[in-house]
Amino acid sequence: MPAIRTQLRSTKAAIHGRETTTERASTLVVVDEMQNLADCNMHYPLSEKDRNTFKTHDGKRVTPHQWAVYDFTRAIPCGRVTTYKNICVALGQGSPRSVGSALRNNPFAPFVPCHRIIASNLYIGGFFGEWGTGANARGGQKNTGLQCNRKMEMLAKEGVTFSAEGYLEDESLLWIRRG
Repeated sequence: MPAIRTQLRSTKAAIHGRETTTERASTLVVVDEMQNLADCNMHYPLSEKDRNTFKTHDGKRVTPHQWAVYDFTRAIPCGRVTTYKNICVALGQGSPRSVGSALRNNPFAPFVPCHRIIASNLYIGGFFGEWGTGANARGGQKNTGLQCNRKMEMLAKEGVTFSAEGYLEDESLLWIRRG
């Protein structure tokens, strides 16, 4: 299955269907471009044999639950989000926390687009081990909220926006797939 990589163009160019050069584009739209992982120098094991021998950069093995989470997450379309809970329900295993843990340790980002996962209450959720933004950030002194701000910026480039409080603004962008 190819990964989705995004290509940015200015809104005017995308609307008029022509290539233009703008000095400064304040609004961007995202165009999906399917790209094979091999073209990106990213190895994503697909066979059971390759998965059994794969180790992360830290030398750790990826568990069967993590592989299931990564495989499911790769199917989330650009410009859509789903929840930690939806993933575990669709997989029929784990919990929202186990999904979050798998994604926190994702060795294939951004080709396994963990930034497209949010909390069940449609809150931005976590990113790179941090949870929440600004005054809503949780996790002690190490949590600056900057990682979740980065997650919101990545999603905004895909057309997914959040309120100032960190909640999904357009619920129609919630992607739900059952196993």
